[in-house]
Amino acid sequence: MPATPAPLTVRERLSTPPRLRTLRFGRFRLTYIPDGYVALKPRGWITGATEADWTAHADYFNPDGHLVAGLGGLLVQRGRRAILIDAGAGPVVLPDVHENPMTGEMRSGALLDSLSQIDGLDRIEGIAVTHLHFDHLGWTLTPVPGRTPFATAPIYLGEVEWAWWRSLTPAMIDTLPAWAKPSILTRPILDTIAPRVKVVHHGTRIFPGVRAVTLPGHTTGHTGYELRSCGKRMLVFGDVFHSPIQITHPEWAVGADYDQAEAIAHREQLVADLASSGDLAFGIHFADVPFGRVHRDLTTGRTTWVPAD
Repeated sequence: MPATPAPLTVRERLSTPPRLRTLRFGRFRLTYIPDGYVALKPRGWITGATEADWTAHADYFNPDGHLVAGLGGLLVQRGRRAILIDAGAGPVVLPDVHENPMTGEMRSGALLDSLSQIDGLDRIEGIAVTHLHFDHLGWTLTPVPGRTPFATAPIYLGEVEWAWWRSLTPAMIDTLPAWAKPSILTRPILDTIAPRVKVVHHGTRIFPGVRAVTLPGHTTGHTGYELRSCGKRMLVFGDVFHSPIQITHPEWAVGADYDQAEAIAHREQLVADLASSGDLAFGIHFADVPFGRVHRDLTTGRTTWVPAD
């Protein structure tokens, strides 16, 4: 019988693509549903860090010197009911192109296989999307032979997010950076899901114990989701953060943020709030450490991400 591989250390998980991970939270059963990963080029993605910063935080790099960002979704189950928060990138394989300053290799397409490993999951009654970047709703745009658990499920989206992206004109898209244009979801693409979209606002209840939370900055209408059960709270913060290193340095600017100042303000506020409350949080892109809490060292004031599973 082959030997069981030793579990990864937390340090190793910081630079490893995500795997299926489940934990109990009050009455919820929460499972990270991996779809794959994308490599983020640290010096292009996070523009606020220096070379000395990256030397000090090399633990976050994969062998190619990139940050590992997980792709996937969060399955939220309560009894026999279930919703999915974000829906991965879909079946996409892209090489590392030297001229792209932001992202390297992307490999995704495992979400449906990952969902098939969940016992008794016949139906997902809704998909809550944090924002309209394709790596968060790719499977809703992908024709799939047969029936998926979420084939006809409503898609919850922030009202501002939905309106802004549908207002994009070809002239507006032409003003965007070259690296961003291929991934833009144009109006004809969004029209394919329009009949299923239900817009939400700050505080909208989308599922028992789950409400929308407005967190703009990364995009104009970026939305997080707050889960409450048995007196406990968990925050799904979407792309407010892309890597656990940002929990230590929320002040670093991110090249992919639509409004960098607003995004930094939300990061700093969330780090402070989560460190104070001790609440659980979920980072969709946090490599193989998606569930965690923010810890503040009382001597140094330094904040870090501590995995909860």
